[in-house]
Amino acid sequence: MLNQVCCSDGCTSSRKLSSSSAVDGIRHPATSQLSESVATNANGHVVSTEHRTKPATLDRSTQTEPTLLQVQEAGQDRLTLSRRVQSLHLEDALFPSESLPEGTRAKLHRVPGMEEEDEEQEEDEEGGGEQEKELTWTSLVEEPIQPTTMRGLQREDFQDGSCSPEEPGSASVSLRTSDQNLSARSGPLSTIQEGQKTLVRRNSEKLGNPERQRKRLDKKAASSANLLTRSPSLENRAKELVASAGSPGSRRGTYSQGQSIKMFIRGRPITMYVPSNIQNYEDLKMEPPSERLDLDWVYGYRGRDCRANLYFLPTGEAVYFIACVIVLYHINNRTQRHYRKHTDCVRCLTLHPDKVRVASGQTAGVDKDGKPLQPCVHIWDSTTLVTLQQIGLGAFQRGVGSVAFSFADSGAFLCVIDDSNEHMLSVWDCTKGTKHAEIKSTNEAVFAVEFNPSDSTNIITCGKSHVYFWTLNGGQFTKKQGIFGKYKKPKFIQCFVFSLTGDVLTGDSEGNILTWGKSAADVKTLGKGAKETFQIMRQTRAHEGSVFTLWTLHGGGLLSGGGKDRKIIRWSADLAPERECEIPEKYGAVRTIADVDEEELLVGTTRNAILRGTFSDGFVAIVQGHVDEMWGLATHPSQNIFLTCGHDRQVCLWNTEEHKLDWCITLEEYGLCADFCPNGSVVSVGLSTGRWMVLDLLTREVVSESTDGNEQLSVMRYSPDGSFLAVGSHDNFIYIYNVTESGRRYIRFGKCNGHSSFITHLDWSKDGKYIMSNSGDYEILYWDIAAGCKLLRNRYESKDREWASYTCVLGFHVMGVWLEGSDGTDINALCRSHDERMVAVADDFCKVHLFQYPCPKPKAPSHRYEGHGSHVTNVCFTHSDSHLLSMGGKDTCILQWKVFGAGDSRERLASASVSSTSTSSPEPVTG
Repeated sequence: MLNQVCCSDGCTSSRKLSSSSAVDGIRHPATSQLSESVATNANGHVVSTEHRTKPATLDRSTQTEPTLLQVQEAGQDRLTLSRRVQSLHLEDALFPSESLPEGTRAKLHRVPGMEEEDEEQEEDEEGGGEQEKELTWTSLVEEPIQPTTMRGLQREDFQDGSCSPEEPGSASVSLRTSDQNLSARSGPLSTIQEGQKTLVRRNSEKLGNPERQRKRLDKKAASSANLLTRSPSLENRAKELVASAGSPGSRRGTYSQGQSIKMFIRGRPITMYVPSNIQNYEDLKMEPPSERLDLDWVYGYRGRDCRANLYFLPTGEAVYFIACVIVLYHINNRTQRHYRKHTDCVRCLTLHPDKVRVASGQTAGVDKDGKPLQPCVHIWDSTTLVTLQQIGLGAFQRGVGSVAFSFADSGAFLCVIDDSNEHMLSVWDCTKGTKHAEIKSTNEAVFAVEFNPSDSTNIITCGKSHVYFWTLNGGQFTKKQGIFGKYKKPKFIQCFVFSLTGDVLTGDSEGNILTWGKSAADVKTLGKGAKETFQIMRQTRAHEGSVFTLWTLHGGGLLSGGGKDRKIIRWSADLAPERECEIPEKYGAVRTIADVDEEELLVGTTRNAILRGTFSDGFVAIVQGHVDEMWGLATHPSQNIFLTCGHDRQVCLWNTEEHKLDWCITLEEYGLCADFCPNGSVVSVGLSTGRWMVLDLLTREVVSESTDGNEQLSVMRYSPDGSFLAVGSHDNFIYIYNVTESGRRYIRFGKCNGHSSFITHLDWSKDGKYIMSNSGDYEILYWDIAAGCKLLRNRYESKDREWASYTCVLGFHVMGVWLEGSDGTDINALCRSHDERMVAVADDFCKVHLFQYPCPKPKAPSHRYEGHGSHVTNVCFTHSDSHLLSMGGKDTCILQWKVFGAGDSRERLASASVSSTSTSSPEPVTG
């Protein structure tokens, strides 16, 4: 009942504690008992859970208790119930004979009022501003603590000598209670004598009867002591306080120097206990691992929201992009090469008339501090992967949306449209890299730009409700808008091409192919002196829904790709339909087309697949990928396969040797986590609704299904021998199941109840008896599963325990992976290799890091690698540690990295260093 307060109407109401805001919308609840708690799922959506009760394990700054105050008002004695701000004194937990010297008291208090973002959140949760505002909890102990402080704080010495001398080797904490730490809202302070014990209490009313006052203080001391016993974080503070005050027999509060170290996240101290085999922590030397990574394969393609992003090279390679990587995939040899000079997501691509040079543009992106990075266009050689030119660095806003080479002059110029509000149209000299001309295009979206193949002074752009014909003369642009006249003006002009006769053919959102041509000026309509105009000469009905792409064939024919009908139609030169086919629905609509020869085609789709085939034989997928944010990743315990799941509700099984998708199924809800049973025959997948299922790898059938809570599941983890399955949920519980019949039968064994926020990561000990878990409020808890899912209060006893896996992002052995000033969400996932030599880290800045294991000291050096264009959500080593798999969030990209050891050849290491960015600093590359 510690979080209950008395209302003026005599009823009790439960009050929520406000949570801290965090990056990407993640909120970390700080509550022990919740009538309504607010958690956040993986994609930032707020989830409300009702009527949840958990023991107090979070670092609570204070609690409230019902108070009965007698108020004198207008000469009448009335007994009323009201809420009062109460302070909690850690000295209340001391023995009656002990006291803390003045200047060392740690005062914890509750401050009325909330930050602006909390007020907005509260209005959303409570349904308006009429409700009484909640109170946020703060701790004066933590106020002077800086997040960058990575050492244990030293206790202050006071000139009056009132502090008891510390025991030799005892860990200490600084408890500052200066005047600046006392909130102005605390009210007047008064000193109350109780025998030889001096207590300082906030007093905004007369205390009244001394006997009642004494009883109330006794009760308060008892409840405070009970609170400290239940809360590990406050318990640690109490132990340090008692130890510094010279308390006899407080063995749990004294430990020698070097036995623990503190790190801080968002100002919150996290104690790490040093294992017994480390004698001198300060002398540990942190080095980057001898192993390195080289990008081996890229799974996926960005067809969902990008156009004209697939071309076929004379070398037999298809060139396309996803995330920050441009892939050159040999469709016959099934090999990949990668151009990796872009620092953020690639958005557009075009092929030079010589069929060798490629121009690619990227988005602006932001660095780790949120500052925008400058977008640019790279012109590079597709044979050598050497960058030839970097165009327009600092000249474009937000990103590059479309690029095109000129044809009439053999590609001497490059046209670029950026993603600014005005969609600036600029022409660049490819040889000099200088800007030739620039003009504001339109405030509407622009989808495509091309030079006239026979005249480089003519440029066409199209997009939302427009098609513009530009003329470039003497560095100046003139614009003419296409006139639709009697034809219905479509909402979008999706694409256009030039016919062999010089006409312009556009595909629009009405499903029509429009033929444009010059016509004499209509003097009656436009007035005397009007010049020629571009008008529609012919309308051809082509598709149901949008025409997403047009492609001209060498013989004068035309290919069109439909959106809603998913059809590919071949047209003659005079736009007579010749052949057509329909691609399977599971691949989505036709996004773009490239011809291998006159018969064979490559088709990019809106569901991020690339198909290969002909009109007569049909099409098969040669590249596939997810189409929405991904979080779930698991590698098989003995085979070279791995499983992924994400918000697109797809569960995919991939083969790391053959670099292909073995199978894919679609679920009713989206998956967020997965793990293979140690026998390798089944895999469990946790879903967004609290439901989880077990799939047979061969039949793909669901062999078991259960539901735990009604919030999303964040981690699934089998014990080393496969006899238990642990399910971590956003409802703050870890559910434990007995596993029998080779992973096909599951019986609830127990529930780990003690976390105060959602479960983020967990690992089993090697003997399968214990679990280590992390939560959204940066707790590290240990559980004795064999003893009935018992919470181990003394975390010191777990310092030497060996773990079968290490995926917890908080722990002594991986403390060095955190950057100074981290807010707790900078690292999304972590994975130790099976040989326990290295640890891979997925961060929020699009980078993959490789550290040595263990890395328990701050600023541990690492190799870091670029490639993802979004926060990296997960990493996992294959069973033999030969490869590392990393998964992006919004970029829908899976990267497979080859692990090279120190004994590999110099040539292979050299190739690895060329194709990846590696340094010995843990700070993410910012571009």
